Amino acid sequence: MANLSSGIALLPNASPFHHSDMRENPLRTYLVGIIISICGNVLISISLNIQKYTHVRQAQRGLKPYYTSWLWWCGVLLMGVGELGNFTAYGFAPASLIAPLGCVAVIGGAIISVAFLKETLRATDIVGGALTITGTYVLVTFAPHNSTHITALLVQYYAMSLTFIIYLFVEVLIFCVLLYLYKTRKLKHVVVVLLMVALLASMTVISVKAVSGMITESIKGNLQLLYPIFYVMLVVMVVSCAFQIKFLNQAMKMFDATEVVPINFVFFTASAIVAGIVFYQEFEGLAPLNICMFLLGCLLSFLGVFLIARNRTQIKPQDHTFITMDKVPGRRYTETVQPEASTSTYGSLAARLMCSSAGQSDDG
Repeated sequence: MANLSSGIALLPNASPFHHSDMRENPLRTYLVGIIISICGNVLISISLNIQKYTHVRQAQRGLKPYYTSWLWWCGVLLMGVGELGNFTAYGFAPASLIAPLGCVAVIGGAIISVAFLKETLRATDIVGGALTITGTYVLVTFAPHNSTHITALLVQYYAMSLTFIIYLFVEVLIFCVLLYLYKTRKLKHVVVVLLMVALLASMTVISVKAVSGMITESIKGNLQLLYPIFYVMLVVMVVSCAFQIKFLNQAMKMFDATEVVPINFVFFTASAIVAGIVFYQEFEGLAPLNICMFLLGCLLSFLGVFLIARNRTQIKPQDHTFITMDKVPGRRYTETVQPEASTSTYGSLAARLMCSSAGQSDDG
């Protein structure tokens, strides 16, 4: 710490808390971050529904693979723009606010699914949407409104603090225990997997805000890309994001999306808030009333997302049922028989029940 302090003192205007433009309106910067994040999450919800529609259409019509469709690539492009918007938003607003605004993507996806994909509108969707919107309003109103300029020296100062070192040690220890239970003990539980995702997400949030903030400062004329801490945070961002996606995909394969989506949103948001509090000290000086109302807004958003995702039916492509004769009781043929597409039993409930009962007979 002594070396760091002396190094900072030798640099003119190099205080870790130095603002590049003292005339900048903090509220304006704060609102810019909120607007960018909301727009990014809306684009993400549109992207997901476009990709889902493309998967269903290509499978039902027996067309070429989904990645040959220009519509699917449009969805991927929108996803990239939306994620870029979220990345940019971290450079303007606190991480503890940007992360909970991810609920906008959930409610936006539900609205688009009902309006364009003709999914059923349920009472829980309406109640969940109302709770999510209310929670978002409370979050934006009572969240920390500070807009500290993220510089390389500030990030380095935070990274060397005793509080963060203890936090990082505890996080690594918990992650290793969870990884041991998951890999060695074969404990395949949704909470175990998504807790690992959340622990990785906290490092992703810290590094994303650091990289985004330093790029923003560099664009404003206060060059930050010459500091090694920028590239350290860039590597942390890429690695933690890659492993986060890996474990999240494994959770999506093992468990239903109606379980994964709400639990992951709650864990991710909680980890992002804790990361913002510990690393960036975003709640420092915040009134107790603001803290309580902010947590209430998070709770309302969590409940709203849970109601929207709960028992939501997934649109699945029509699957072609194949009946193998060796699955029919009393038969031992090896030929595969496919029902004629023109018959009433093609892909019907009767064919499915036949396969189901045959499987049960074999098991017996």
